[in-house]
Amino acid sequence: MNKVIETILNHRSIRKFEDKPLSKEQIEAIVASAQAASTSSFIQAYSIIGVTDKEKKKKLAELAGQQPYVEKNGHFFVFCADLYRHTLIGELEGKDIEPSIESTEKFMVALIDAALAAQNAAIAAESMGLGICYIGGIRNHLDEVVNLLKTPQRVIPLFGLAVGYPENLSAQKPRLPFKHLYHENTYEENTQTLIDELKEYNEIIKKYYLDRTGGKRSDTWTEQMGKMLEKQSRMYMKDFVEGQKLKLR
Repeated sequence: MNKVIETILNHRSIRKFEDKPLSKEQIEAIVASAQAASTSSFIQAYSIIGVTDKEKKKKLAELAGQQPYVEKNGHFFVFCADLYRHTLIGELEGKDIEPSIESTEKFMVALIDAALAAQNAAIAAESMGLGICYIGGIRNHLDEVVNLLKTPQRVIPLFGLAVGYPENLSAQKPRLPFKHLYHENTYEENTQTLIDELKEYNEIIKKYYLDRTGGKRSDTWTEQMGKMLEKQSRMYMKDFVEGQKLKLR
């Protein structure tokens, strides 16, 4: 165990922040940490937009599903998959890169690059005593987010990262136990084993909610996931991505 691992293991989502902005030095350190993340073949297929304008943050909070912590935080970052600059590279170098840019592989590279950068940013922020919360809700209305942030084609805003000084620390939700998640050499495909593990985890989550709410809530993980996955959400995404000149091949 060391301080880095302690910081990682101490993670919890923070949804209430003090009214205190991050300093320029903190923002630069967080972005520099994001850039230090691994990037596939040095492609660096992502960009980060810091949103400081109060009206823009208010609108993003509305678009994300009326989430107040999108508006009220120390700083709000939006992580984007970005293949626009690579389009410019093709023009600069006189290369036909469009088939590659439109490949599913390069799109996956951009998503992975952005996610790795964001997690580095999150750990850097938490190491400073700050709290963070990922915001997938910005994908609820991407057309409006794109207009608000003025992102060009081949740039996809993926998620937000609210960062700030925690007003209070929320409890940590128990993750899947190690033996449920970690497979060695081959994937454990025994259906009964997997079902037994899900039932075991359900009891852990049920106890977590019972303790946290004083007995007012007792749903299980599979109940939550079943309800969530039954409801189709953001089903426009394929059309949106293609509309951004990323007709994946």
